[in-house]
Amino acid sequence: MSAVTDLLLTRYNYLAVVVLSGIGMYMMIENHNLVKKVIGMNVFQTGIFLFFITMAYVDGAGPAILESGGGGGPYVSPLPHVLILTAIVVGVSLTAVALALIVRIYAEYGTLDEEVLREVIHE
Repeated sequence: MSAVTDLLLTRYNYLAVVVLSGIGMYMMIENHNLVKKVIGMNVFQTGIFLFFITMAYVDGAGPAILESGGGGGPYVSPLPHVLILTAIVVGVSLTAVALALIVRIYAEYGTLDEEVLREVIHE
């Protein structure tokens, strides 16, 4: 096998990060529907979460719990995992606020299309 194929087979998490981030970014840029933009933002966030968790992985490392008697070896840092948990909570809150605003926009203007909203607001 070639080196690129070996790299993709062993580092498939990075490929998933690129795919998720690309799909999310494309959805946010290309769609004119506000709900689809929020869904794209969530897909993009998932790619970023996977990236941080993948970067935190240490081969052969154990949990960062020290037992009595010491013990050596590499340990996994819990900081990236804590940051991702916090980011998930912030992401859920952001999604809730965005969807609440979308409901209000639809009630006020009767559409979720970005282009139609620009026309209605500028008139």
